[in-house]
Amino acid sequence: MSEAGAAIIVYCSVPDTATGERLARHLVEYRLAACVSLIPGVISTYRWQGRVETAGEALLMIKARADDYPRLESALRSQHPYELPEIITVPVTGGLAEYLHWINSENNEAP
Repeated sequence: MSEAGAAIIVYCSVPDTATGERLARHLVEYRLAACVSLIPGVISTYRWQGRVETAGEALLMIKARADDYPRLESALRSQHPYELPEIITVPVTGGLAEYLHWINSENNEAP
């Protein structure tokens, strides 16, 4: 896959599966992601405003093109209920060529 079509995985935690389903559908419908996997039942422990917190969440694993990241981040930030959403990007450095091509082709057209 060329640099212009480089794939990324974006991790984003959400408070519940309903929020995750809503965000996932939006990202795929607007071709900001080729696929979003929703992983329910995540327990997160973190420090927030000086206190250690534990919360039940769901995790979105978003497969997208690196070129689309700025718009993807903007969409997540504008629709996410958290004050400071977890949005972490990991570059895909390898994988099944046909799958990586599919990610690129799914996000290559306007909605």
